[in-house]
Amino acid sequence: MNMPANRPIISVRGLSVGYGNTPVLRDISFDCRPGQFISLLGPNGAGKTTLLRTLSRHLSPLAGEIRVQSRPLAALPAMDLARIMAVVLTDRIAPPLFTVFEFVALGRYPHTDYLGRLGAGDRLAVTTSLAAVHALNLAHRLFADLSDGERQKVLMARALAQEPQVLLLDEPTIHLDLKHRVEVMAILRDLCRTKNITVIASLHDVDVAAKVSDRVALIKDGGMIDWGAPESALTPEAVAGLYDFDKAEFNRHLGGIELRGEGDRGRAFVVGGMGSGALVYRMLAKKGFAIATGVVHTNDLDCFVARSLGADCVTVDPMETIDAAAAQQAATLLDDCDFVIDSGFMIGAGNLANFDLVQTALNRGKTVFSLRPHQPGTPLAAGCVHCNTAVQLIEALDGFAAPSTLCRVQEA
Repeated sequence: MNMPANRPIISVRGLSVGYGNTPVLRDISFDCRPGQFISLLGPNGAGKTTLLRTLSRHLSPLAGEIRVQSRPLAALPAMDLARIMAVVLTDRIAPPLFTVFEFVALGRYPHTDYLGRLGAGDRLAVTTSLAAVHALNLAHRLFADLSDGERQKVLMARALAQEPQVLLLDEPTIHLDLKHRVEVMAILRDLCRTKNITVIASLHDVDVAAKVSDRVALIKDGGMIDWGAPESALTPEAVAGLYDFDKAEFNRHLGGIELRGEGDRGRAFVVGGMGSGALVYRMLAKKGFAIATGVVHTNDLDCFVARSLGADCVTVDPMETIDAAAAQQAATLLDDCDFVIDSGFMIGAGNLANFDLVQTALNRGKTVFSLRPHQPGTPLAAGCVHCNTAVQLIEALDGFAAPSTLCRVQEA
């Protein structure tokens, strides 16, 4: 029975889950609708797998109610549930002597007769399921001979052969290389869109979850601390609290996590803008430099990356020309830095003050590394250490001892 898109296919109210009489999660309530991709996020041991096993009826709830298509989960006959819900857990299985086609055909059990005989429609369903996960070429191979990535796709094909409306997965990419991780997540996302299947998956990749999910559940400390669209629920503060981040920050604008450096090798001022500084900021953080930057617009990629890395930023509003006040603020911040990097930003009427800022750094005796093409005879040509690539800049910085670092060594 297909559910209207505005009605929950799974409804959870006041649910507590756990083992024996010991709850792992308490008082959880949420609704899952047809075609949604729902990610369960949280640290190891938070209870994501326990929740999935309870939703799939591998475990009985300790309290509360789960309804599937408006019917109590506990009251659903096993075959009815198998036609609605398929499950892919992390248990490693290696059935001997099964070809991939035969293994996927096991997923047809809710639809075959009591002897499990396959009809033409069943064989078509198996073939269609393999094609849906891009594994049709594996049909005649032995399941036991497959790689981890191939096995995961075949496990998904077996689940799809049930023709479910809900697909539960426990860390579907945990053993996969990057290629297969991306491929599996793309397949799952497309199943939601093209077949209106509700996918509920426990994940560890917050950045992936942000890109594919319609809803995310943040699970920690014995409960669901938030539920909602990733665009609202996955704030930097929420993700940091969920995983106890100390030196990293999730940025929803960037769709990923930035890793902060120690800041113990000195302090760099980056004259950036127009996205030219993002790579430089990350490189400096990786190499252990503290970062200051300016003048950048608040809607610039550089601004988002720099702030995620904990940099001191001098900013102006979007589309505004960099004014004298912002330029002076940047020059003051520059004075407290050990060296300056000209990121090679494009020069226009709105950011001429940044070009002047590079010259100001030279006039004040700062070491200036520049990623701008070397142009003999120009005002900046003689004073800058020119680097044609980011790799050359890294090599130049590896040989540079910041004065503040030298002072710390001498004091020690």
